[in-house]
Amino acid sequence: EMSKTEALTQAFRRSIGIRIKEETEIIEGEVVEISIERPSTNPATASARTGQLVLKTADMESGFDLGQKMIEQLQKEKVAVGDVITIDKASGRINKLGRSFVRSKDYDAMSANTRFVQTPEGELSKRKEVVHTVTLHEMDVINSRQQGFLALFAGDTGEIKSEVREQIDQRVAEWREEGKGEIVPGVLFIDEVHMLDIECFSWLNRALESNLAPVVVMASNRGISRIRGTQYKSPHGIPIDLLDRMMIIHTKPYTTEELHQIVKIRCEEEDVEMNDESMLMLATLGTKTSLRYVLQLITTASLIAMKRKASVVTKDDVRKAYGLFTDLKRSVEYLEAHEKEFLFGEEDGNAARMEVAEDSVQNA
Repeated sequence: EMSKTEALTQAFRRSIGIRIKEETEIIEGEVVEISIERPSTNPATASARTGQLVLKTADMESGFDLGQKMIEQLQKEKVAVGDVITIDKASGRINKLGRSFVRSKDYDAMSANTRFVQTPEGELSKRKEVVHTVTLHEMDVINSRQQGFLALFAGDTGEIKSEVREQIDQRVAEWREEGKGEIVPGVLFIDEVHMLDIECFSWLNRALESNLAPVVVMASNRGISRIRGTQYKSPHGIPIDLLDRMMIIHTKPYTTEELHQIVKIRCEEEDVEMNDESMLMLATLGTKTSLRYVLQLITTASLIAMKRKASVVTKDDVRKAYGLFTDLKRSVEYLEAHEKEFLFGEEDGNAARMEVAEDSVQNA
C-alpha cells in the first residue's frame, strides 16, 4: 500500500530527469580477423577459451587478446569480419555499428537491416562522451533496496524512505556542481485536481517551492465547490493560497467550425470514411450535446454503415445512431417524463418516507 503523499512524491520525481555526462574510453575499428583457439582437451582448462581479435582504422591496425567473456560477447553480437564495432574498455561491452562500405560487395544478397558505415579514422583507442538520462524516481527505486532495478519493471516500488531521496538529491547536487549532471525539468499533469483532499493540497504547496519542482499543470471542471476533507468552499475546489500561486487559463466552448475539424481528425484516426454533410451534422450535434457523445457516435455510425455494406457514412447513419443512443440531456428529460415508472423515483421516495412516518406515529 502507498499513502497519498507518497504517490504524489513519486509522480513529481518521475517528471524530473537528470542528464548524466560520462567520458568513457572505447576501442573503435573494423574487424579484420577473429581467431578463436579450439577448446583444450584437458578438463581443467576446457571451459577457458582464448583468441585474438584484429581491428583496424584508416590509419592503423592492432591485435587484441580475447578472454572467455569477450568471446561470448562477440558470439552474442554475431560479429564477423568486415563489421565496425566499439568495445567499452571499462565494461567490456561490444556494440556493432554496422558493416564497412569496403565489404559491401562481399555478398550477392544482404538483409534489409544491414547498415553500412565508414571505416573509422585516427587511432583505435578514443575517448567518447556518453549521456544517460534517468528520472529521479528511477534512481530512488534502484537505491532503495537490493536489486532495486527489478522493481522498475515489476512496478512494485512501495514506500521509499525520505533518507534515500535526500541522499539522491545530495548526489545530484554534487553532479551539478562538478558539471557531470544536468537537471531536465518535465511536466506533471494532474487531471480532476478537485478530487485531491486538503492533505494533498498542503503537500503540493510545499513541493512547488522546491528547486527540483517540475511544471505542474492542473485541470478541473468544477466551479465553487467544497475542498475535500474540509467544510470550506473555494473556486474549483482548490484552496485559495494554492490558487494564488497558479497562472489560471480559462477555456471557451468549441465553435461549430472547431468541432468540425475535431470530428474530421477523429475520423481520420479511426479510418472512418464520412462525407462533409455527416461531419457537419455531428459538429452541430456537438454544440447541443457534448464533444464526447459526438465522438462516440462516429464508431456507431460507422458500424451502421458497415451493416448495410456501405463504404461511406452518410447523414442517415448518423441520424440512426443518434436515435439509438441518447445523450445526457435527452436521458434526463426521459427520466423526468417517466419518473413514476422507475423504482425509487423522487415521488416513490416521498411516499415511502410518508409511510414510514405514519407507521412510527401509529407505533407511538
